[in-house]
Amino acid sequence: MSKKLKVGFICVHNSCRSQIAEALGKHFASDVFESYSAGTKIKPQINQDAVRLIKEHYKIDMEQDQYSKLLEDIPTLDIVITMGCNVNCPNLPCKHREDWGLDDPTGKSDEEFMYIINEIERKILELRERIVSNKLL
Repeated sequence: MSKKLKVGFICVHNSCRSQIAEALGKHFASDVFESYSAGTKIKPQINQDAVRLIKEHYKIDMEQDQYSKLLEDIPTLDIVITMGCNVNCPNLPCKHREDWGLDDPTGKSDEEFMYIINEIERKILELRERIVSNKLL
């Protein structure tokens, strides 16, 4: 059996979108890839609206085993996904890189937050399918 790919979801503060992507990546695609998240800077805690909404909709407690991490705190990645925060990660070598171009829902309504969460879920499932069907790497 081949080794699972390592996918990193990267944002500036590693507190909201990248954390959501790590949680949903683990939830929906752990059979295909390992999910990590990190930022170029960190905040002291994960966005509490993200924590609440992910817990309500997916029964995942992001604070149980996730925390804000810097780029150097995660392993070498096969795939780097930037979340749309204009972050440049020149020190993250990888085999594939893409930007998901997602708006930051911090401070917005639950409806706007859920729109971004649903987009992340859709993109995670699509990424999983591209990996499984060998259309990526």
